[in-house]
Amino acid sequence: MFQRLIEGRKIQFMKYHWPAVIMSAVLIVAAIGVTATRGLNFGIDFVGGSEIEIVKPDGYDQQTVRDELNALGLGQIALNEARGTGVDAVEVVVIRIQSQTDVAPEDAEAAQQAATDAVENTLVARYPDLEIRSRSSVGPKVSGELMRQGVIALVVALSLMLVYIWFRFELQYSLGAVAALTHDVILTVGMFAALQLEFNLSTIAALLTIVGYSMNDTVVVFDRIREEKRKYKKLPDAEVIDIALNGTLSRTLLTSGTTLIALLAIFFLGGPVLRGMSFALIWGVVIGTYSSIFVASTLLLFVGLRGDTAPKEVQGFQGAP
Repeated sequence: MFQRLIEGRKIQFMKYHWPAVIMSAVLIVAAIGVTATRGLNFGIDFVGGSEIEIVKPDGYDQQTVRDELNALGLGQIALNEARGTGVDAVEVVVIRIQSQTDVAPEDAEAAQQAATDAVENTLVARYPDLEIRSRSSVGPKVSGELMRQGVIALVVALSLMLVYIWFRFELQYSLGAVAALTHDVILTVGMFAALQLEFNLSTIAALLTIVGYSMNDTVVVFDRIREEKRKYKKLPDAEVIDIALNGTLSRTLLTSGTTLIALLAIFFLGGPVLRGMSFALIWGVVIGTYSSIFVASTLLLFVGLRGDTAPKEVQGFQGAP
């Protein structure tokens, strides 16, 4: 039913390309500005610290525990509740203690261990039967390396995407695709800075997933644009792009819609541990769908489509077209 409603429509997407360009430019400037001024709320993956996972005790009150732990003067302490998976799943509380940076570097490890012990002792004093499931810590050197590796992963992914689209289509197509991907990453990072959601390794994984999802959507659109350009060589580029976008619209909306249903379920039912990653993916799907239609296609309109986009024959090749 939904597909029948979408098919046959002739929406003039490129008629609104300038408002879309202005809106995207404003959002990018705002995202960069809020990231520069407020900064990202880095998790212990990137700033170092300790993490304790306990089974949620009877009579647990998060605000009371938070007040007692904050009274220790150990800096920022985050408490998140979650539920495990499986038949014997139990409710757990994840406690994150920021890195103790107000000590000499050679004393940092001992200070972090002392902070972890102080938190555990406070919890045991309130809940004598407390069950501690795991402890972990990330030092400043390791966290800095993780941050660098995450940034490198994003840069490499964007670079390889540019090369792939260049070989798969043409240079102007690759520029449009990478512009759309960069647009999606900047706006997602800006949203995390604005809402002060925890930015950790799971967020980097979400950003890489967004890059792949958005690229898949963009490739589908570009493939249809190239196909329509072969059929309508004398039509203006804007009309060719509109025909292609209308032809892929139902597929784009159905794919995005079904993906969002699953992500919304994870966001609302998956608990705090998965909330940051699922939010990044939800935002990425929405902004990626928008960028595939307006950012990538608009840049392609600006640089122009080539009319001779038919596949070139290779001498001696007898494969199927």
